[in-house]
Amino acid sequence: MALIVQKFGGTSVGTTERIKHVARRIARWKALGHDIVVVPSAMSGETNRLIALAREISASPDPRELDVIASTGEQVTIGLLTMALQEEGLKARSYTGAQVQVLTDSIFTKARILRIDDRKIRKSLAEGCIVVVAGFQGADSDGNITTLGRGGSDTSAVALAAALKADECQIYTDVDGIYTTDPRVVAEARKLDTITFEEMLEMSSLGSKVLQIRSVEFAGKYKVKLRVLSSFQDDEGEGTLITIEDTEKMEEPIISGIAFNRDEAKLTVVGVPDLPGTAYGILGPVAEANIDVDMIIQNAGRDGTADFSFTVNRADFTRATRILESIANQMKARGVIGDNKICKVSVVGVGMRSHPGVASLMFSALASENINIRMISTSEIKISVVVEEKYLELAVRVLHKAFGLEQAD
Repeated sequence: MALIVQKFGGTSVGTTERIKHVARRIARWKALGHDIVVVPSAMSGETNRLIALAREISASPDPRELDVIASTGEQVTIGLLTMALQEEGLKARSYTGAQVQVLTDSIFTKARILRIDDRKIRKSLAEGCIVVVAGFQGADSDGNITTLGRGGSDTSAVALAAALKADECQIYTDVDGIYTTDPRVVAEARKLDTITFEEMLEMSSLGSKVLQIRSVEFAGKYKVKLRVLSSFQDDEGEGTLITIEDTEKMEEPIISGIAFNRDEAKLTVVGVPDLPGTAYGILGPVAEANIDVDMIIQNAGRDGTADFSFTVNRADFTRATRILESIANQMKARGVIGDNKICKVSVVGVGMRSHPGVASLMFSALASENINIRMISTSEIKISVVVEEKYLELAVRVLHKAFGLEQAD
């Protein structure tokens, strides 16, 4: 008998019929003698609908009240799923994040989990119940409802698995595992049997939408066995297991996958003083506005000035531009240039540590299609480039082929 945490995404519980299907799937696992904790998302599209309602009232909704509204989507799902399990003849009980309690900080709409009290869950499991816990939400030390940001149900599930020391955390979604890239872009994309936490962390941070990055961080930090499976296949198979890197992995292909992100924007402050502290003077106010910065480039100084460029999420483009315009005036820079028609494409793989020439092959493949590279960023296991958005799918296809990712294992 094992303790298993199962997370079901919004499409998996998108209708009452799908919720009934999920309940039958959970029942099969319970029949094998396992203890089951289930973490469902809100029904597909529900969070967007709730946020849209809030924006009909206020163009800039109060973050605390927005969390109160957005968290109700998961509350509906846990109630429906618990009733569906009961209709299957099973004992089941639901809990909101606050009831468990999932304690978070007080950064509304982007809260981070600090601690989980697992006593209620363990008590219900001991009574033979399947426990259904609302994902995406928690409460701060003052009892305020908080949410973890979009995709936060993955983080909830992995954090619960870590707190409970579960044998496995299974993430059920609309795909049957992790692929070398998005099959909707490259038909020849191949499902991976395994991928390291390190690679999955890069893939998630670089645009892969299968798992939220914080869930992978949690899983890696607490060594939670993590598996991605399909909720739409009766025989879900083995999915993709996300593992701690081992020596055998080093004998596998150099590159595990191609990640991409359409939601990128580039900002450049032109002609800033080439002096110590300039980078902080630019990025400090951006960080204070809770805007994440990704790739950063400062060109070589000339005539006492330099150009400072970085990328942000496209949703933060307008806000970041306003901040930079104010900074540029204070620094007496020549101005701010923005481009929100870019994308990021990345090759990821632990194998590149022991294989030189990955960058040259990547750049050669892109050059063969006349794709101009705007920015480059590297780490030990990834190379990312910024290119014009119109070239995204072509770039992914040419790189996927160049690194032989469509080939069978």
